[in-house]
Amino acid sequence: MILENNFSDYIVYVDESGEHSLDSINQEYPIFVLAFCIFHKQNYTQSAVIKLKDFKFKHFGHDMVVLHENEIRRDKGIFKTLRSKSKKDAFIKELTKIIEEEDFIVIATVIKKDKLNSKLNNPYDIALTYCLERAYRFLKSKNQEKKITHIIVEQRGRKEDDELELEFRRVCDGQNYGRESMLFEIVMANKMSNSAGLQLADLIARPIGLSVLKPEQENRAFEVIKGKFHKNSFGKVDGAGLKVYP
Repeated sequence: MILENNFSDYIVYVDESGEHSLDSINQEYPIFVLAFCIFHKQNYTQSAVIKLKDFKFKHFGHDMVVLHENEIRRDKGIFKTLRSKSKKDAFIKELTKIIEEEDFIVIATVIKKDKLNSKLNNPYDIALTYCLERAYRFLKSKNQEKKITHIIVEQRGRKEDDELELEFRRVCDGQNYGRESMLFEIVMANKMSNSAGLQLADLIARPIGLSVLKPEQENRAFEVIKGKFHKNSFGKVDGAGLKVYP
């Protein structure tokens, strides 16, 4: 029997990089990345949220800015003030330091869309299954698997959200590798939701994808992220904190 307030000590924020559709594959970025950031709630509220707010006050004078990796990288919108190289370098360095200092676990799946054998395969569904299975293993290692853990994802559109929720329920109800029932609850957040967790997930998804797509390319962000990947009992990241498929 599940108690009404039987919530776990952890919360999961999710973001993606790349298009999940197989209808048209961008040859410059033929991958789809799904990234889970798992926070202990106490660390999240007492550190990550406060640091991001302070960061925004310092650089923008208010905390209503939503940090999007794509807009920062392209100097779009409010981030057009970063067109000065010295200013942008300082901004990125400070933001990277926050990510480095924050205590959270990363579980990610990278789908090589151009390598999938069939267009019947849905990259988002594949990635979601792998990430949920590994997040469940992490929670089991913390004795939290019998408590409800909320997974926060961004809304993408009515049809896409309905399909995602259906797949989410299917996996959690036992259609997973261990045939286990997972006590996850999905929460759909508005794209402009000023959530520290969603913004941090957004900032790490693309660097993870680039580390797989262009492993020889300098990737300072990934150097910070890679120490946060979930590891199995043998200390291995591959297949535990980072799954590349196929």
